[in-house]
Amino acid sequence: MLVSKRFGGIDHRKKHQMPENKPSILILHGWGRFTGSWNPVKEELEKEGYRVFYPPLPGLDENQPLEKPWTIDDYVQWNKDYAEKNQLDRFCLVGHSFGGRIAIKFAQRYPEKLSGLILVSAAGIRNERTARRYARLARIAQAFGKLSFLPGYQLGRKVFYRLILRQTNYVSLKNEVMKKTLGNVVEEDLTPYLAQIKTSTLILWGADDRTTPLTDARLMTARLPNCRLEIIAGVGHKPHQESPEKTAQKILDFIKTLWRSSSS
Repeated sequence: MLVSKRFGGIDHRKKHQMPENKPSILILHGWGRFTGSWNPVKEELEKEGYRVFYPPLPGLDENQPLEKPWTIDDYVQWNKDYAEKNQLDRFCLVGHSFGGRIAIKFAQRYPEKLSGLILVSAAGIRNERTARRYARLARIAQAFGKLSFLPGYQLGRKVFYRLILRQTNYVSLKNEVMKKTLGNVVEEDLTPYLAQIKTSTLILWGADDRTTPLTDARLMTARLPNCRLEIIAGVGHKPHQESPEKTAQKILDFIKTLWRSSSS
């Protein structure tokens, strides 16, 4: 399914030959321990000759623990430093879920560094449903903490979070620094920044996403001045895992469209 906006009715399914100086692609993964889940998409993009950077985010990788709680601004600064260290200029930024939060704020703050922005099931829209969910999660986390002396506590906690709340964010956190970091992150509503982003943007979403609902995607589409929305049927919150080939093709089509627009 395709919803186009300010893209002149171009058939994005066609393949176009790319120039030698293809833009680099930087992927920001979602919240949770870094597992390399974007590697299948990364490999598809690399087959087409792109340089793809896919770093583990600080605090979500055992080799990069945080010494103090971070905010989205801290992650934006880290992303800027990483791009400069790797000599990335005018690159295409991909942000999934939590990575989408970083990507939104980075695009608003440093538009000159980007050739394109891709938001995949991106978080950042604060609504009552989201606020209630995290408030409930915090209350239950506190209650479970009082039962830690019971036999089988850890197993019961994991089962409850996964099956009842369908949420593993808190159970995967090993220290207070990351719990506070998560709190800092989800508290910030990025909706006001959307209208300020002029970078050409692809919003890519799973039709069955229950974590960041499709209403968030439509709100982003309405607020971003230069974007298009593509919805993948039969896919939930992790298009890169559930349908890596389709996800990679959507990204490739978008980047090729950017090149075609800039060269016309």
